[in-house]
Amino acid sequence: MLKHIVMWKLKDHAEGKTRDENAIIMKGMLEALKDKIPEIQFLEVGSNVVPSDAAYDVVLYSEFRDEAALSVYQGHPEHLKVAGFVAKIREERAVVDYLV
Repeated sequence: MLKHIVMWKLKDHAEGKTRDENAIIMKGMLEALKDKIPEIQFLEVGSNVVPSDAAYDVVLYSEFRDEAALSVYQGHPEHLKVAGFVAKIREERAVVDYLV
């Protein structure tokens, strides 16, 4: 199994919305992918609740059968729509992919 974790720091304002508003929109968009991309075995999205300079605003935790399934997910048109929106509202992104 491959675990895919992504964290984002969001801009204070982007696309006419605040950071918190965009975090809510982003969370909904990411969670909707569970029903659209069969390669996703598990997906969870969280928003940070303890602000600090070191904290990221949104985290995605997801599981895939293997690297090939992750690749299908990353190239899927529905994922690319979400990624396009996220690219407009994020300041930073960090990712870790590991096998268990």
